[in-house]
Amino acid sequence: MNAVATLIAPRTATLDEAAVQTAKAALVGLGADAGAPDWLAPGTACDLPFGNLAPEQAEAAIRHALAANGTGVALDIIAQPAATRRKRLLVADMESTIIEQEMLDELGDYVGLKGHIADITARAMNGEIDFKDAVRERVALLKGLNETVIDEVWQRATLMPGAAQLVGTMRANGAVCVLVSGGFRCFTGRVRSWIGFDDDRGNELEVEGGVMTGKVIEPILDKDSKLQALMAYAGEHRVPVAETMSVGDGANDLPMLLAAGLGVAFHAKAVVAAEARARVDHGDLTALLYAQGYRAAEFVG
Repeated sequence: MNAVATLIAPRTATLDEAAVQTAKAALVGLGADAGAPDWLAPGTACDLPFGNLAPEQAEAAIRHALAANGTGVALDIIAQPAATRRKRLLVADMESTIIEQEMLDELGDYVGLKGHIADITARAMNGEIDFKDAVRERVALLKGLNETVIDEVWQRATLMPGAAQLVGTMRANGAVCVLVSGGFRCFTGRVRSWIGFDDDRGNELEVEGGVMTGKVIEPILDKDSKLQALMAYAGEHRVPVAETMSVGDGANDLPMLLAAGLGVAFHAKAVVAAEARARVDHGDLTALLYAQGYRAAEFVG
């Protein structure tokens, strides 16, 4: 068996034997060799080894079969080659991926413009407007804000469920984990320390005399920068691209998602979910561990 399909249920649902057998029958129906199910976490995640079928075909067949049977509709399914499923490099987006917030939106609350800034953020993440222009436009609205607000707004940050386990488990098994964000270093550095990323990259707010000038220090880290970071870290740590993983939710994450060995669109905008090789629509970030074959008992963090 040279490939594996992983079925993952969110915390609010249960993966049962019937769904697993439906998925296996779908693979066999397309002429695939299908091995015995391997439960990574009872009721939550199960591997289905298979051969003689492309992962993309397998995933589509399983989704169709589960939907037709009216079961498993809330499951995440990731099919991939088995040989390189365990990854040695993780490159992660920060906002709405590792943390639940968009921090520029939260800063906007302090100037009474959270809704307006959030709308610009949403349009940028959907790929409707240029990301760099969106950053400049939003930061300009923060002109005159005291930098002490950064410490205050940081108190609003909450980790995405599964984030600590994802980073902790991968690092405990020798992987390098880096945070690459179109957000700002005043936050990426704190998230890095919070859950133990090896490195972080982000943009810089210009501050003079303790006050935000409304400008971003150029150059602005964008989608191309994220892709370049993925390749740079892979080269620096001698990790083949097939053994890299990236995760994000917005349009500026798409190039690195498409380039990584496994790029995961996490609760992503529609344009990203449609194009990414893998997606997690229902579960938390531990789904990325199950996709690599980790068992729940192996989780760290």
